[in-house]
Amino acid sequence: MNGQRKAAGGAVGGGLLVAGTTSDAGKSVVTAGICRWLVRQGVSVAPFKAQNMSLNSFVTRQGAEIGRAQAMQAAAARVEPTALMNPVLLKPGSDRSSQVVLLGKPVGEMSARGYFGRSQGASAGQERPAGRREQLLGTVTECLAELRRTHDAVICEGAGSPAEINLRRTDIVNMGLARAARLPVVVVGDIDRGGVFASFFGTTALLAAEDQGLVAGYLVNKFRGDVSLLEPGLEMLRGITGRQTYGVLPYAHGLGIDEEDGLRVSLRGAVRESVVAPPAGEDVLRVAVCAVPLMSNFTDVDALAAEPGVVVRFVDRPEELADADLVVLPGTRGTVRALAWLRERGLADAVARRAAEGRPVLGICGGFQMLGERIEDEVESRAGTVEGLGLLPVRVRFAVEKTLARPSGEALGEPVEGYEIHHGVAEVAGGDEAFLDGCRVGAVWGTHWHGSLESDGFRRAFLREVARAAGRRFVPAPDTRFGALREEQLDRLGDLIEEHADTKALLRLIEDGVPAGLPFVPPGAP
Repeated sequence: MNGQRKAAGGAVGGGLLVAGTTSDAGKSVVTAGICRWLVRQGVSVAPFKAQNMSLNSFVTRQGAEIGRAQAMQAAAARVEPTALMNPVLLKPGSDRSSQVVLLGKPVGEMSARGYFGRSQGASAGQERPAGRREQLLGTVTECLAELRRTHDAVICEGAGSPAEINLRRTDIVNMGLARAARLPVVVVGDIDRGGVFASFFGTTALLAAEDQGLVAGYLVNKFRGDVSLLEPGLEMLRGITGRQTYGVLPYAHGLGIDEEDGLRVSLRGAVRESVVAPPAGEDVLRVAVCAVPLMSNFTDVDALAAEPGVVVRFVDRPEELADADLVVLPGTRGTVRALAWLRERGLADAVARRAAEGRPVLGICGGFQMLGERIEDEVESRAGTVEGLGLLPVRVRFAVEKTLARPSGEALGEPVEGYEIHHGVAEVAGGDEAFLDGCRVGAVWGTHWHGSLESDGFRRAFLREVARAAGRRFVPAPDTRFGALREEQLDRLGDLIEEHADTKALLRLIEDGVPAGLPFVPPGAP
């Protein structure tokens, strides 16, 4: 690659699919790391994930909703995120159904059975016509083709495992995409879990011959120890499968970057080197985030966790709020369900007591809605009218149309930027003062704006208010810049690839495509 953006004359950029032996093998961070490594080489690169299932999402400047992991990968590639990078987003609303977001816009709720090919109420033999899969595959391949026309390279992320053979017929994100777009595939395995060699071999052996022909090799992730001790196994793996290993990435602590779901991902920001520095004031500040069902965009608190002297934890019992200086009710895809959960566990009463005592509470999006007086929901839960916690003078009505926006404004004397993703429309009827699009009463704040705490000046002003209300001698660090910290983390990912992967071989794979002559690996071959 010459590092020049592809002209509109038909040239197509290179590509690679990063698959994984399991969920959480490290596909998101490896994809981001490759993007950051490439862009540092002067290569025009974009990320891509055909289909993502996540409650952590982001709004592009064009008003499209995509997975936060793809927004993070776009930042790694130093490009503006767009809907092309995540054409299909599934947002779970229960164990059996999800909202389908297509090209950044919601198109309805669907059961897993319906999405993957069977009509509602159909028996196992009554399959829905294959048209949906072909239609979605056509959409995602068109988006990928457009990105490849305008970039030197596109690094695609798979989902789960490519060897989920029960889903292969409807697959559009793993080998289905790789086969349609003739993408070479590198399979990432998490050696920290154990069994990585069996996982690499088993993943390959379970694939059909044509799919196996696209698997170029493997990448070991999260290795602890002396790599020389691993090399005999890597040689044996190559002998068994005929495929090379493209690198062994060491275990990296404190990677506070946005992946898909999992509380530990968000909390990695809390073990950054900056956080172990002493607080600027005499006290630390303790933040308790209520781990409500269907929690969404809990990455909102990452900016708090990045502050020296701020300790963030997720809680699900009322006694865990006792020593908290700030309680956060985060976003959720099920506001009414989360509200019932708070009441069942005694957390609602604990939050109400805090408010009566003038102790700080912050509600974001669904959390803001729960703090209000009343919720009318015939869209999300279809529960009708439900009483809220009554801590803010707000009434919420759920609309069919989803609000997707990138607002900016001012609060506490500081500029603020954020993004909105919600069906609930809030009617604010009072309060001590306006707070972004919401309001404040005493030490209770509520807003629909996700990401507002990433605005450095506003975050520091808010923490000063919290410290004052909590009676803490906490002082925010004057030089914490969240955007710069995130850039440092993305550079760390690029360093992992540059220092521990076979970058020459990776670059050839991205440029030249699938290597010729890859052998078929029958099950039980060893």
